[in-house]
Amino acid sequence: MRAILATTAISLAILATGCAALQPGAMESSAAEQAAWTLDRSQLLTDLQVLAADDMEGRAVATDGNARARAYIIARLEAMGAEPVDGDYEHAFSFESRRTGEKMDGINILARIGGSSDSDRTMVVTAHYDHVGMRDGQIWNGADDNASGVASVLAVAEMFLAEPPEHDVIIALVDAEENGLQGARAFVENPPIPAEDITFNLNMDMVAMSTDRILWAVGTYHYPFLTPIVDDVAERASVAMPMGYDEPTEEPGGDWTNLTDSGAFHAAGIPFIYLGVDFHPHYHQPTDTYENMTLDFFQDAAAAVADFARVSDQRLDMIGEASGR
Repeated sequence: MRAILATTAISLAILATGCAALQPGAMESSAAEQAAWTLDRSQLLTDLQVLAADDMEGRAVATDGNARARAYIIARLEAMGAEPVDGDYEHAFSFESRRTGEKMDGINILARIGGSSDSDRTMVVTAHYDHVGMRDGQIWNGADDNASGVASVLAVAEMFLAEPPEHDVIIALVDAEENGLQGARAFVENPPIPAEDITFNLNMDMVAMSTDRILWAVGTYHYPFLTPIVDDVAERASVAMPMGYDEPTEEPGGDWTNLTDSGAFHAAGIPFIYLGVDFHPHYHQPTDTYENMTLDFFQDAAAAVADFARVSDQRLDMIGEASGR
């Protein structure tokens, strides 16, 4: 989560209108009422536990542990019937290491779930599967950061395969976030569909550790027309979902806009909402393990994530009209 160095803040013109367009209609029933799908909480915990296990060795980019995590994720996508993008789940990219300047290789995992409408508008649902690996022989497991986000996105994929979305959805489990959002940048710079068709990014980064049961929704400062979606989902959620951490500030750690993968989409003018917990004592520590997660909160947060994805799909045309995409 929140790659250690923030990128330069991007100044974008904020659309002051459009909020009303995203308000649910009087006859529109909630996503929770419409959906027959229910979260498989046992599978959710299994995914978290496997991805944060010691044998993944912290999932650092270009390591054996990262490859094992990738193989597990792909096996899950295959088993649920998610279609690979352009015939392959693995999409390689290269970047220059911030620390050493050497060329490094990462691999994004991409799957597509077709929508029921003829619209070209597409939602991209992201989470990074890499973490920081091992330090001084100690494993930094990265349970919250970001095995939890990946597990929640896998749940979203299962939901949309059981209850097909109205619009196309790309599931993007990206690599090398901890190296400066490199996987997300590679996706945005070389998207598998026309860039203008990417209407919205929903990003999850750290959704499993909160003793006060707060899941922050980041992005409405930049895209205020998304506020009604947050309000709608928050009203049903079993966790608190305040908005914030997205306004420019000189306070360290006070603006998360460019600290995780959604920052790459924001830089390209693509509206986003990033769902994640606040900093906690296990953040970027070897204690970020499955055993130290608040698992009841995580399961409820993942249910809210799925609901958010469903509502966002239902209102994707309105998001596109409000943002001009």
